[in-house]
Amino acid sequence: MLQVKDVTVRYPAGKGEWKIAVDDVSFQIAAGETVALVGPSGCGKSSLLRAVAGLEPLAGGDVLWDGESVATAPVHKRGFGLMFQDGQLFVHQDVAGNVGYGLFREPAPARRAKVAAMLDLVGLAGYGARRVETLSGGERQRVALARSLAPGPRMLMLDEPLSSLDRAMREHLVVEMREILVGTTALYVTHDQGEARAIADRIGVMMDGRLIQLAAPEELWENPATAEVAAFLSTESSPSA
Repeated sequence: MLQVKDVTVRYPAGKGEWKIAVDDVSFQIAAGETVALVGPSGCGKSSLLRAVAGLEPLAGGDVLWDGESVATAPVHKRGFGLMFQDGQLFVHQDVAGNVGYGLFREPAPARRAKVAAMLDLVGLAGYGARRVETLSGGERQRVALARSLAPGPRMLMLDEPLSSLDRAMREHLVVEMREILVGTTALYVTHDQGEARAIADRIGVMMDGRLIQLAAPEELWENPATAEVAAFLSTESSPSA
């Protein structure tokens, strides 16, 4: 289980002042659960994800895994997989090289078998020898997802993973993403409410650095906690789950 306890993140704002990006946020993610964070631009959802991942220092609070603090652990020691908007693939390596990047400690036969299994999982069986520059945007994001999953992270963290794709491609990949993430503990940041509702077990709405409400999609839309949450959720048409 991931526990985020009273986490605060702040950035220098000049002249000795600070801007609070994440303000005293607490929540938990159970094993095998996907939680999505949504909210207006600049609400702090990506800053919160980066703080949990270890990419941003905490100004206050703690991040724990199974009751043990990981707040001072470096990124590569937390056991979390990361996937970002641009995928950050290595263009000098083929698809198999990208997917197997985090498996360098494993024997070559085991590494090849796991790479093949991950590519099959994301619908890219047989793509191992393909060059990254020959792939479509959707294929690149699938490779990035396979690379994130290959080392068997105890939690997967995804920051706007589909936002660089056109809407038709996003809608296509959302269904596959939900199937792939079943049973995976994940924190998923997106600006797209429909994407969050299709993928997440629970959705958290952030505003001005604070987590205002965290609930199952149906409960969130039927019983928003505040007028501000209701207004935000009404900015997009209610998506189909």
